[in-house]
Amino acid sequence: MSSKRFRAYRVERTDQGQAVRRIQTLSTDDLPEGEVLVRVHYSSLNYKDALSATASKGVTRNYPHTPGIDCAGIVEESTSADWQAGDEVIVTSYDLGMDTDGGFAGYIRVPAKWVLRCPKALTLREAMICGTAGFTAAQCIQAIEARDARPERGKVLVTGASGGVGSMAVSLLSTQGYRVVAATGKRDAADWLRNLGAQEILPREALLDESARPLLEARWAAAVDTVGGNILATVLKTMRYGGAVACCGMVASSELHATVFPFILRAVSLLGVDSQSTPRALRERIWAKLAEICRPERLDAIATEITLDQVDEHLECLLKGEVRGRILLNLQAH
Repeated sequence: MSSKRFRAYRVERTDQGQAVRRIQTLSTDDLPEGEVLVRVHYSSLNYKDALSATASKGVTRNYPHTPGIDCAGIVEESTSADWQAGDEVIVTSYDLGMDTDGGFAGYIRVPAKWVLRCPKALTLREAMICGTAGFTAAQCIQAIEARDARPERGKVLVTGASGGVGSMAVSLLSTQGYRVVAATGKRDAADWLRNLGAQEILPREALLDESARPLLEARWAAAVDTVGGNILATVLKTMRYGGAVACCGMVASSELHATVFPFILRAVSLLGVDSQSTPRALRERIWAKLAEICRPERLDAIATEITLDQVDEHLECLLKGEVRGRILLNLQAH
């Protein structure tokens, strides 16, 4: 296999624990072992990537390192019979972008079992606008639907609605006929969220209940929570009988101060969602569902497209909570 040169966004960690970030030119000889070499066309920026880029040991232990927990591209070389040169593929989760060099580069090399075929209904660009965020949103929807969530049962609340997972959840739920209430701390995102399908906009402060009351007015048939902390506790208090809450984030806090009353008096279900370790068969079904319910015009509305040279500034915005929707990284643009 011939060596190929490519650009990558690299992070080094100093002895003092500080992150040093820069664009470097690497060779495919520098990549880790794996059966499949993929030429990356698109990746996306996620909160976990921002943590990795700040030398967070909770995400990445081994430096120098290339972040990027997801990517879409074309197989260039493969020693696995499952994959051939020219196959359009997606790679998300597992160890990609954590301690295995990730998608913020022209190439990745990964184990064959990490690779999925890009659904025919999605272009590589569309697949990566969805990315890990869209995949997680689809998992959340699958989780609440497994608890009998249906459009006719009532409103569905989405917290952190202007973020990556939240905006994808708003779009996907609305395309399936749900009445979506989008909660956000970004006041200038209201019209944008309505364009994605939200029927109502709720300010984040409305979900910051500081009372000691174990239950509040029942409002939501189901909810997708991307925030955690006090907001999740308030959401649980305001669920209708038999409601389900899919929880996939903890940007506000990892702690949950709640009572058992929502669970035993209103039969509320709290459903944890993890995208990293999803079994392959389920992963394929979720991507097939995503391809079925995504609307390309809404994906374009969700995404801001950038180049490799713009990654640093957008990761900083992501850490500050200033990003709206999805940040799509085009590795073929310069």
